[in-house]
Amino acid sequence: MSARARHICYFCDYGALSLYSLGCAFAYGAYAMPDHWVSGVLHRYFVPVAAFNSFVCTGLSCYSRFPELEHPRLSKVLRTAAFVYPFLYDNIPLFYRGWGVHVCAWNEAVAGYCYHLLFALLTGFLFASHLPERLAPGRFDYIGHSHQLFHICAVLGTHFQLEAVLSDVCSRRAWLRGHLPAPGLPGTFGTAGLALLGNAAIIGAFTAALPRAPGSSVGPPGIPTEAGCRRDQQ
Repeated sequence: MSARARHICYFCDYGALSLYSLGCAFAYGAYAMPDHWVSGVLHRYFVPVAAFNSFVCTGLSCYSRFPELEHPRLSKVLRTAAFVYPFLYDNIPLFYRGWGVHVCAWNEAVAGYCYHLLFALLTGFLFASHLPERLAPGRFDYIGHSHQLFHICAVLGTHFQLEAVLSDVCSRRAWLRGHLPAPGLPGTFGTAGLALLGNAAIIGAFTAALPRAPGSSVGPPGIPTEAGCRRDQQ
């Protein structure tokens, strides 16, 4: 795979993660919002702000690939911040339901959200720390690498997240119907469609910028590049 194609694949991956964060906001806004927040200011703007956050996430994470060689620490910080920010925003209702001032009743959904947050924190820790391979380089290249553990924790966290949302759907749907208008197409498919188009435009812009970006013809450290291979052949 060429260095350019590799960057583009990562751009698409970042866009997909951004849209996933928007999907979480749809679910939480519909079923997970604390009772006394329903129809409040945060609830009304929860999904639109999450859509904007998806643009920030995609833009910042795509940009983080450009200074990767010259400033790897900066690149890592930018990429981590790009995903931590929408995660924290999306989970505001969950933080409040689990540990807020007026703690909501403990039920199956709240327990599921807590497990989800636990595995999400483990996912972030593994992404940032590169453990355990940092402690024993070469011993975890095939089994036990942090990236493998990262995905396992992410899948487990998503499982508990889905189970918790389904629990809220079953237990709160009747109450929510009496306090909220039924969601319409503009608020769901319209928002999702605009977010998809916006993220695609951001990915397209960064893809177009690749040939002009400093170091765009080179890949991450340790990966042979097209330009490097041509120089070696000459």
